[in-house]
Amino acid sequence: MILPIVAYGDPVLRKECEEISKDYPKLDILLENMYETMYAANGVGLAAPQIGVPIRLFLVDATPFGDDEDLTEEEQKQVSEFKKTFINATILEESGDEWAFNEGCLSIPDVREDVFRQPDIKIEYFDEDFKKHTEAYSGIIARIIQHEYDHIEGVLFTDKLSPLKKRLIKGKLTNISKGKTNIDYRMRFPNAKKKR
Repeated sequence: MILPIVAYGDPVLRKECEEISKDYPKLDILLENMYETMYAANGVGLAAPQIGVPIRLFLVDATPFGDDEDLTEEEQKQVSEFKKTFINATILEESGDEWAFNEGCLSIPDVREDVFRQPDIKIEYFDEDFKKHTEAYSGIIARIIQHEYDHIEGVLFTDKLSPLKKRLIKGKLTNISKGKTNIDYRMRFPNAKKKR
C-alpha cells in the first residue's frame, strides 16, 4: 500500500526515533509498504518518520544511480546492486574530506541544494531478519545512508545549509508545509488549510 509522505513542518520529522525489537508488530507489512511508497515517489531512500512512524528504520535503493556517468565503472556496479533495509542503525564513524552533492528529499519536494558530507562511513544495523551487520560504505551509497540516517535522528538536509541558503529557501519551505507545491505522489501536509 502506498502511504502518504509527511511534508516539511511536521513535528515527526524532528523526533529522535525509537529503536524497535524483532517483535515489532507487522514489520514485514510496514517494510513492504515503505518500499512501495518509496518507488511510487521515485525515491532512493525512505525513513520511517517520513511516513509518520518515529522508529529507527530506513530503506535505501541506490540502483537508479547505476548509470550515473560521474561514477567509475566499479561504483556503478556497486550502486546498481545496492538495496538494503536498515533497522536500529548507528553510524560508528564518518571520515574523509567533505564533498558536496546536490541532495533532495521526498518530504521537501522541489528543493535541491548542495550538501557537504564526509565520503566514508562505518555503520552498525540490523537487517529485516534482525541479523546484525557492521559495514563500511563510501561515495554515493554512504551519502544516501547518511541522509536517511539523519531522518531517524530528527535532522533534515536543509539543516546542513548555510544561514544565507536557509533564508533563501524559507518561503519555499513554508509553502511546502502548507501544501503549496506540485508533486505527483501522496503527501500529508502539516499546515494545509482544511477543505470544507
